[in-house]
Amino acid sequence: MNGTVAYLVTGLGCLIAVAGITAVAVGVWRAKVRSGGAGAAKGRPVDPFHTGDTDAVRGDPRRLGPGDIVEFRGQSYAVRGSVHFTEGSWTWSEHFLDDARGDKLWLSVESDPDLELVLWRSAPDDLAPTPGARSLDVAGRRYRLDESGQARFTSVGATGLAPSGTVRYHDYVAPDDARLSFEGYGDSPRWEVGLGEVLHRAEVMIYPAGGPASTGRTV
Repeated sequence: MNGTVAYLVTGLGCLIAVAGITAVAVGVWRAKVRSGGAGAAKGRPVDPFHTGDTDAVRGDPRRLGPGDIVEFRGQSYAVRGSVHFTEGSWTWSEHFLDDARGDKLWLSVESDPDLELVLWRSAPDDLAPTPGARSLDVAGRRYRLDESGQARFTSVGATGLAPSGTVRYHDYVAPDDARLSFEGYGDSPRWEVGLGEVLHRAEVMIYPAGGPASTGRTV
């Protein structure tokens, strides 16, 4: 083989190798697009704080409903009822929790846009002021008014509420992120007052009533 032929053969081999690498790279890219990168390929942004992996392991709080079990801080609670709220395009849910000891709580679930879980306990009657002021002092904390409004609700299971109706609310927040909430249902002059604490997502484990395959509900 003379020098010219050898040079041509070598050059042809390099071209074939480059073409092969390019084909593999394109194949990998296409596989990624098919398996989950399609959103990015179509121009849809991907939320870097999406909790899909956490939800797959710990259950999705957005799908909570009556009969499910919620576990946090070593204690398990049954969801006895759920209330779903709508105000314009904004939606959130509250779930009535009960355990074998008779400890009754509410868990609110909201995405605005990040997932927020707040555990609520009823405030003692002697600690319940009238809502509406820009700030309130309750149990040694000063709370500032965060938001207020009126929403529509639907309820399922044991909640003590009508199947649907309206609710007025005033939500307050303390500097340490403690929460104070007032809810007035329908035409009743009575305010339901709750003291809340924010739960970290990692504290909460969800066990759906129908097992892992029970994913039909959405919040």
